[in-house]
Amino acid sequence: MKISKVIAAVILIAGMATAAFAGNDPSIKGKVRTDIQAAMNEHVGQNTVGEKYVIYDAVDGALKKLTFEKVHEGIVKKGDFYVSCANFVDGQNRKYDIDFLVVEKDGSFRVLQPLVHSIDGKKRAYRLED
Repeated sequence: MKISKVIAAVILIAGMATAAFAGNDPSIKGKVRTDIQAAMNEHVGQNTVGEKYVIYDAVDGALKKLTFEKVHEGIVKKGDFYVSCANFVDGQNRKYDIDFLVVEKDGSFRVLQPLVHSIDGKKRAYRLED
């Protein structure tokens, strides 16, 4: 009985570790990583009005005014874009996970498009690869 509990615990921990690293490519590091995150922070700053980040949500058909919380550490490459996300909250205390599509041109990074990835943990699917 004890062995089955140990095996179950090991499987659970392995699954959690895999999930934790699913949204991060460790090969993206150094200056590239910091430049991607700097581009995200710059984008948020440029699109903040009255301390609210403004984004149009095409699925809801509404303009959202969100309070910025933090940029995530994870970055992945999907197609032509680097993708990372940040946490925001709205006036009704709903949690928004906004993904940022970041492009690089001539060594300079910029956010091309933000996307609402989830609201209160309910994910929205989108596809970037051809």
